[in-house]
Amino acid sequence: MLLRHIRYLLAVAEHRNFTRAAEALHVSQPTLSQQIKQLEETLGAPLLDRSGRSVSLTDAGQAYVRFARLALQDLQAGTRAMHDVQDLSRGSLRLAMTPTFTAYLIGPLLARFNALYPGITVSVEELTQDRMEAALTEDLLDIGIGFTGEHLPDIACEALFAETLSVVVSASQPAMDAPSWLEQPMVLLNPGFATRRYIDDYCRQQGVKPHIAMEANSISAIIEIVRHTALATILPSAIATAHSGLRAVAISPALPQRTVALLSRQGAYRSAACTAFVELIKAKPNV
Repeated sequence: MLLRHIRYLLAVAEHRNFTRAAEALHVSQPTLSQQIKQLEETLGAPLLDRSGRSVSLTDAGQAYVRFARLALQDLQAGTRAMHDVQDLSRGSLRLAMTPTFTAYLIGPLLARFNALYPGITVSVEELTQDRMEAALTEDLLDIGIGFTGEHLPDIACEALFAETLSVVVSASQPAMDAPSWLEQPMVLLNPGFATRRYIDDYCRQQGVKPHIAMEANSISAIIEIVRHTALATILPSAIATAHSGLRAVAISPALPQRTVALLSRQGAYRSAACTAFVELIKAKPNV
């Protein structure tokens, strides 16, 4: 049964006349009559009483038309919703990122996205890269922001920009030479974070042992600790730029840059909302 059959039946029921219904539908009367007969044969019951001067619905026709009209309304609403999604007036985006991005990237990025597409509902999660990739493979996320490197076999990786790590101190602290960062007591992310493992690898390669006074599992906590104490930390340089009261100090020798990347499931369908987000971050990552 085609949607066309239902539209034809509803037109005849409204006009109570095959000729006027055919004119309204811009089809010939024989074509209209044939389509209605096909519908009646498919349903196994006469829908129209053609015996009078005007056409009327049979009991079966009245019962069927009530539901057919509701179904057509729902389908038309579905078509409008589909167009709404395609023109980005509505939709949803499931996004995840590793924790350091919440401190400098996500705010400006989602502010721009929301200004452009206020009808899109965005769900944001802060996850480790391992958990993010697992969620992507299970289709629990649309897109992730992480780093290049080794990934699960089903994960696609698109490089975005390079991220530089620096020593970050309170802006109220005296100026510090690059080599003297080792003398600073530090607050670092705990070893469960990829950034901390990156720092530990660097220190081992350089044969140095930082003075770790505190550890935390929250970027925002570390930022506040650094703001209000003499402790230093190692975080992306962009965090010092994004937050008042902080200053970045270059490390010597510098930590290798990390490449920030978009992560997604190989071959996954990208919704209009997801495609718009990807285009936005590629065009202007705000770092």
